[in-house]
Amino acid sequence: MAEERLAYERLTTLWSVLTFHAEQGPDRIATKFEGRETSYRGLHNWALALASDLVRQGLGPGDRIGYLGKNSDAYFALLFAVARIGAVLVPLNWRLADEELAFIVRDSTMRHLFTDVAFLDNARSLADDMGLTLARLGERAPQGGLSLPLQDLPPEPAPDDIAFQVYTSGTTGHPKGAMLTHANMLALRAPGYRAGLEWFPTAGSTLGGVLPVAHIAGTAYACFGFYAGARVVISREFDPGETLELIEGEGINHILFAPAVMRMVMEHPLAQATDFASLQFITYGAAPIPEALLRDALAMFGCGFVQMYGMSEAAGGVVALTPEDHVSNEGDRLRSAGRAMPGVEVGIVDEDWTLLPPGETGEIVIRSGSVMTGYWNRPEASAEVLGPDGWFRTGDIGSIDGDGYVYVLDRAKDMIISGGENVYPAEVENAIFGHPDIVDVAVIGIPSDEWGEEVAAIIVPAPGADVTREAINHWLAGKIARFKFPKQVHLVKEIPRNAGGKILRRVLREPYWQDRRRRIN
Repeated sequence: MAEERLAYERLTTLWSVLTFHAEQGPDRIATKFEGRETSYRGLHNWALALASDLVRQGLGPGDRIGYLGKNSDAYFALLFAVARIGAVLVPLNWRLADEELAFIVRDSTMRHLFTDVAFLDNARSLADDMGLTLARLGERAPQGGLSLPLQDLPPEPAPDDIAFQVYTSGTTGHPKGAMLTHANMLALRAPGYRAGLEWFPTAGSTLGGVLPVAHIAGTAYACFGFYAGARVVISREFDPGETLELIEGEGINHILFAPAVMRMVMEHPLAQATDFASLQFITYGAAPIPEALLRDALAMFGCGFVQMYGMSEAAGGVVALTPEDHVSNEGDRLRSAGRAMPGVEVGIVDEDWTLLPPGETGEIVIRSGSVMTGYWNRPEASAEVLGPDGWFRTGDIGSIDGDGYVYVLDRAKDMIISGGENVYPAEVENAIFGHPDIVDVAVIGIPSDEWGEEVAAIIVPAPGADVTREAINHWLAGKIARFKFPKQVHLVKEIPRNAGGKILRRVLREPYWQDRRRRIN
């Protein structure tokens, strides 16, 4: 799309993105979901009707509004509606256990909860326990237009207003709400288009939305398409066979995968018979990827590949390994995470925030308009990661070469990424502690051909106890989400710790990863 067509100076909030395209291309298709197409004008009117209903119920600027459900076009109508009234959308991961959901609802001070029909019972229980108002999110736009006159709606939001609060776990096991403004969500769009990045979508593009909207990737990637005025084809949830059918049947040009998702697509029986001619770019990230899988994917899909390195706190990807880098013979580019995107600075610091020269190893920091304002009601946690001059500590250990390529060596915060889901060892350890047959426990991520990484529990059993994975997972039922359950349990006599009592996870991980040094984050 021509630069002047996008009018970047107007596209400063989520709501302005929708109104711009509703004016410029009202009949262009914005979303397709399970056979239903909605134009940009239709999505705008749908969101406006929802916004008026929210105001009529007494909701407005700053209020936290939750969503518990799977992907749908209605979710994005809700996202824009919440944005219009200056409220904050808090998506809930439907895979979490009830206790985990209750913590997020309580921590966010959520006032109202939307749900889809599949989770109505869960949502009703949450609402009753937490004193929320509850509504089922309709599959279609409300009939009859606005329930309030336009003049009764609050003023349109400002770019620095919080729009989205996504929860990310921490080393203590307690999730924290990363507060993202409208400006954060859109910060890297205009710089990328101005730089002429070929892998950015245009108004003629069709994007596949298959990752869950409760993750920053699922919501932000669709918003990437909306910013361009593209068509976004939404899957209720990821299914490899359905994804292959969408790629060919809907003419998908751009799609975002986690490595485990990409592997499942490639290994599905339909893959060999699928026509991938429409695919222009596959973006991947959120987890380590084996080099063999990447090379097989390059051969199978025959399109451009973009690796993204990012995090919830920066509204998604901030470092990119471009399509050109994937076919470059210079150096060891495929081993890197790429270079900072336009609008992003990246550096390496020591513990005192001192920037280190190229080639030195330390913690990766970024500086960008996409970085969150902080964690909701967590000033101390915010101060730990938001440092001098706008730098943000990512928690990842790495280095940067003389050409600006970032190499991610390890995760300082020990996070496990299994099938694109974030799992923090402390969270699982806290849930396991208390089992009467367990004296000590450490949780690590180990290689998995299917999931990239999987959770392993290293356990010191009580004398005479016979601890099994089945017994542990039975103990964990209802405490944490099932995707966090250990896939393997290994019994040891002692957990290695340093002088301060901290678990030496690197020592525990070493035997499992020694043959799997290849990482692309």
